[in-house]
This record gives sequence, structure tokens and C-alpha cells, in this order.
Amino acid sequence: MSEQIKSVITCDLDGKLETFSEGAASLFGYNQEEVVNKMRVSDFSDGQVVLGHVVGWLAEAVKNGEWEGNTVFLHKDGSELPCRIKITPTKGKDGEHIGYCGVTTLLDNKTADEVRPKINLMTKIFTWLVIMRLPFLTATFIPIFVGAAVANLSGFSVDWGWLGLTLLGGSLLHIGTNTANDYFDHTSGTDEANYNYMVPFSGGSRSIQMGLISAKGMLTVAIVSFALSAVVGIPLIQKAGMSILWLGLIGFLSGLFYTAPPFRIASRKGLGELLIGLNFGPLMVAGSALVQTGQLLPEAFLAGIPIGLLVAAIVYVNEFPDHDGDKATGKDTLIVVFGPEKARIGYVLLVAGAFISIVVMALNGTFPMLTLIALVASYFGVRAIQVLYKYYDDRLLQPANAGTINMHFITGALFCIGIWLGTPV
Repeated sequence: MSEQIKSVITCDLDGKLETFSEGAASLFGYNQEEVVNKMRVSDFSDGQVVLGHVVGWLAEAVKNGEWEGNTVFLHKDGSELPCRIKITPTKGKDGEHIGYCGVTTLLDNKTADEVRPKINLMTKIFTWLVIMRLPFLTATFIPIFVGAAVANLSGFSVDWGWLGLTLLGGSLLHIGTNTANDYFDHTSGTDEANYNYMVPFSGGSRSIQMGLISAKGMLTVAIVSFALSAVVGIPLIQKAGMSILWLGLIGFLSGLFYTAPPFRIASRKGLGELLIGLNFGPLMVAGSALVQTGQLLPEAFLAGIPIGLLVAAIVYVNEFPDHDGDKATGKDTLIVVFGPEKARIGYVLLVAGAFISIVVMALNGTFPMLTLIALVASYFGVRAIQVLYKYYDDRLLQPANAGTINMHFITGALFCIGIWLGTPV
């Protein structure tokens, strides 16, 4: 074991580098100006090692006071470094856990292959879940089920086979959008400039930055996903007519050009948030109902309003941590336009608008009174607003990000149940 190079690095709880010793500079090839407050410790490891091992190592360090073992790190030039690392938690003045310290020594008597952590099958599967951001597909499932519920309320028998095909087509379109956005946020430099991202809520999937997939590979996934969604769309068009084609084209074009040039819709001062709300709200609900009924039902567009507002709220709250990176690369989201502090009111309006619309549609007879059970989920909105107003520029915002996703899912599920089981007015 070489004693000539000993790296000492400290980071905060998010992995943001706070100190970088001379030994670290010698070992990894970076200087302090390049990394302190600009990089994260995960940037020195292969992405699958991070997903499959690092989280466990950190947990063990917190539990036992330290973790020590062998791993492979990455030099600035991309070469692999067989190393021994000891991780210990760092404490604040009051004894609170504030980050980690890693002391790393080069193993000059070992090769990278000899110390490389094994990547099991579950980590490989999880890698693709991260690349395609599959947990966020609830934003597609909810409006499609709501559309089926509206069809049922309108007196049509729901065909579960066609519903399944609709879910498949919508999911492929969503995956294509996610991966295309990651690719173009990478090529524009937006994700690289984003130091304050909060996985998994903001900053994209980070898959390219973590080395889980190449930029070319990400673009390939996007193209294949969009192509498969078009294939699935063929029988849907045969079933429901050309209106499905136009809705699908709107979804495809707005999804692709959300971050792709020349339009970069997400940079157009609110147009991105608006289109996300429309696509994952009124248009997707109406499309789902159209497959079941062969008609564009006005009630379906109305049912999509609260769903779309809450999807827009997810995107909106996730833009707060991305503010600095977005601003630096000309991605003018509403958070950039108004500034994080003033932009908080926009989140309140989105959440309030969603629940007020449910109340109005129940009271005026558009939907059954049972849909008011969706108001239970407003609890998540209240809590998220409280967190946002206090921590809009802090890592402690995360409960608001997670709470908004929960609010959308639970509101949508309860609203769907209320439409499906409620008594028509």
C-alpha cells in the first residue's frame, strides 16, 4: 500500500465537497478550485458502485462510526484507481451529523479489477429504473385511470385490454420524454452546471453524469421509446380515430422540445410548466377516455384540470434546487424568472387551484360528491407549502418535493375512485 499519496476529502450530507487536501489533488488529478463547492464525491466513482454500494457504506459509517474497504475510484483523465478508503461521519458543534470524511490511499499492489465492488443483478435493474426515471410514471398512470373512470361515469363499459394498451403507450411516451430531456439538458450544459440538484427530485436522472449510460446511449433510449410509443399508438388510432394521433403528436413534440433546441420549451418563462400541466392533465385524461368511448368528452378535459395542476406543481417545486444551474445556462423556468423567494406563491396557487377545482366540479354536479374524498390529500399540500416557505433554498426542501409527488398520486387515486364509484348527479 502506498503511503506517498493520502487523500482527505470532506463533504456535506449531499456529498458536496467542502475540503480537498493536497493528497486528494495528487491522487485524483483535480485542483481545489475545480472541485470545492463545484463537485460531489459521487463524481469520483462509477455510477453503479454509487447505486449498489456507497449508500450502504455511508449508512454503516453512521451506525458504527466508520466504514473501511477497497474500491475503484476515477481519475480526472478517466483512468481507474484501486484504493483503500475509510469513511467517518463528521459532526457539527452540537454533535449533529453534518457530513462525511473520506481518507483514501492508493493501492499500488492491486489492480482495479482486483478491488472492484461487485455489481449484482438488482443494481443493474435499478440502474435502468434510474435511467428511465420509472417511479415518475405515476404521472402517466393517474390521468389514464381518471380518463377510464370518466368513461365509466358516462355509461361506457371500460375495456381493460385497451386500458392496458393506453397505459403502455403513455408510459413509452413518458420514458421517451424523460430520456430526451436528460440528453438535451446534458448537451446544453444545464445538468453539468447544476450543483444543487437533489436526487431523485431535481437535476434530471444524473445518469449521464454518473456514467450509468453515455449521452449517445441516452439518446438511443429516447428514440426507441418514442418509436415504440408510435407502434403502440397504431391500434389505438384504429380503435378511437385520428384524434388520438393528434393528442399523441402534441405529447411527443412538446415532450421532445421541452429541452431540445430550437424551442427549449422549458426555458420559455412558464410555457414549459403550462405544457406539462396540459399534457399530463386534460389532454391525457381526454385521450384515455377517448380510447374507451370513441368521443372527446368535455368532462374528461375538466377532470384533467386538478391532475394537470398537481403535475405542474411537481415540476415547479423540483425547479427550486435547480435555480442556479438553470439561470447560468439560460433555462428560464418560472423560478428563474421570479426568483425562488417570490416564486413560492406560484406553488400555492397551483395546489390551491387543484383542490378548489375539485370542490367546484363536485358542487356544480360535473362529478359525484364522492370525489370530495380527494380533499384528504390536501394535507400533503399544506405540509409542502410550510416546508417550501421555510426551506426554499435549502436541502431541507426535500420533504416538499416528496410530498408533492404523494399529493398528486393520492389526490388522483381518490378522485378516480370518487368518479368511478360515485353516484352520477
